[in-house]
This record gives sequence, structure tokens and C-alpha cells, in this order.
Amino acid sequence: MRAKITYVITAAVLVFYFALVGSRGVLLIETGTPLTVAFGAAVLVLPVIGLWFLWKNTQFVRKANQLAAELDAEGGLPADELRRTPSGRIDRDSADEVFARRKAETEAAPGDWRSWFRLAVAYHDARDTPRARKAMQRAIALHDGKRTETV
Repeated sequence: MRAKITYVITAAVLVFYFALVGSRGVLLIETGTPLTVAFGAAVLVLPVIGLWFLWKNTQFVRKANQLAAELDAEGGLPADELRRTPSGRIDRDSADEVFARRKAETEAAPGDWRSWFRLAVAYHDARDTPRARKAMQRAIALHDGKRTETV
């Protein structure tokens, strides 16, 4: 729940920032000189890109959470079997062991979104965020019945 609250607050701050930047872009355009109109148009591009990125990221998180809820209802969420250091951090060797099992599971069933979801969790635990995101995107695409290319 704490993560959701943090995400909502961060998104709200970003939307406020985008509105502020957008208003400055409009003010520059209203000035009317060629230079300020060009700067104003350039400034307006930033909030548009930011809002698009925020929207796509929110959709990704929502879909990943839906998959997690569905997998949890089936009893298929991966158990937390990772060893931890005294400070609570995940032991790297333990994460690598679990990752190897999840990778083998996914290679055995490449069309199963559940195995890709569990692989994404293993990538995340191994601190490989880009691959975790790609694996989760693959899980979402397979769940939605979309055709995916080989990762």
C-alpha cells in the first residue's frame, strides 16, 4: 500500500510540474516574437512527452498488478525463498539460484505468461531491472493474447 501512495503522490507532483511547464510554454508563445514562439513550442513538447511516459508507466504497473492478483488467486505467486543478509538485503547467490530455476521453467514453457511473470520477479530480485521489465512486458503480452517476438 505504501508503494501505491508513493506512486500516486509522485504522479500528482509530476502532473503539477507538467502543468506549470506547459503554462510557461503558453506564456512564451503568447509573447509573439519568433524566438519566444519557438522556445514556447519546444517547452510544450516536454510536458507532452512526460505525460505520455507517465501514462504508459501507469498502464504497465496496473497490468502487472492485475497479473499478480490473478496468479495469487491461482496460488502461483513465487514464494520468497531467498536468503537475506543481516541488514535484510537479498543474498546475491540465493537470487542467482532462484533465477536459474525460473529461467529453466520459462525455457520449458515459453508461451506461459505465469513462467514469464515469475522470471520477471527473479530478474527483479537479481537487481536486473531492464530485463525484469522486458520479462513482465512479455508476460502481459502473453496474458493478453498478443503475439510477441522472441526475447
